[in-house]
Amino acid sequence: MAFAEATPALLPPTVWQRLKKRKLALFGMALIALTIFGALFAPYLTPYEPNDQMFDGLTMQGAPMAPGAQFALGTDLLGRDLLTRILYGARTSLIIGVLANGVALIIGTFIGVTAGYFGGIGGNILMRFTDLMMAFPALLLAICLAAIFQPSLWIVAMVIATVNWVQTARVLYAETASLSQREFIAAERTLGAGNVRILFKHILPHLTPTIIVWGTLGISTTVLLEATLSFLGVGVQPPTPSWGNIIFENQTYFQAAPWLVFFPGVAIVTLALAFNLVGDALRDVLDPTQRGRA
Repeated sequence: MAFAEATPALLPPTVWQRLKKRKLALFGMALIALTIFGALFAPYLTPYEPNDQMFDGLTMQGAPMAPGAQFALGTDLLGRDLLTRILYGARTSLIIGVLANGVALIIGTFIGVTAGYFGGIGGNILMRFTDLMMAFPALLLAICLAAIFQPSLWIVAMVIATVNWVQTARVLYAETASLSQREFIAAERTLGAGNVRILFKHILPHLTPTIIVWGTLGISTTVLLEATLSFLGVGVQPPTPSWGNIIFENQTYFQAAPWLVFFPGVAIVTLALAFNLVGDALRDVLDPTQRGRA
């Protein structure tokens, strides 16, 4: 029956069971949980503050100290504990990742669903604007916007959201345009259902798996973009710790103290990889064409 398609479960009851069978997805979730734990409990995991410049944090020659018993990951060029700055920097990455990607998801969903459902001249204008944004290099646009405004955590988040919504809009536009032509949507219109009811009762529930997947995958892109902007000096500004600006501040010591670049770089790659692993697993699990598979 056509009406049976009109009220799908937002998350099928077998999603978690199928997700548990994927070891890489569980590994990704464990990495994300570990990062969140470190960010939330940073004050309890380290005895130092992220901006404490300690007298014993530098060698007699004034160079950063290597990893050891006192400083597990060593110190930076100002004698600050690197582990502490990485833990506090995780807060920056997670806040920007969730906030910027959440805003981008809202913008992309609104534009994609509106253009796909209503179509016409308005829909064409929205999608041509989306195509224009996709054609423009996202990193270059983000650098320009970040340079125009005074860089801060919230400004960087909004800048990333401004350039990161286009893929979501394009994908949801295609799915919405297809759904709006389905028989159960035509039946709802015949019964007198309005656009608001159709959108919120039937279209958006069908799009929820796609939104969840793109929301998860988008966080990894956001984390990498924030780190890139901070590394280039137009992201989160010191002394607020960010994995990108930790590398930016210490890049001159790349050969003399490689741990200053290696450890924050590993943190960036690990978190981005974790969200990609979870996002890929969710895409397979929530894809209706994969339901019959393991």
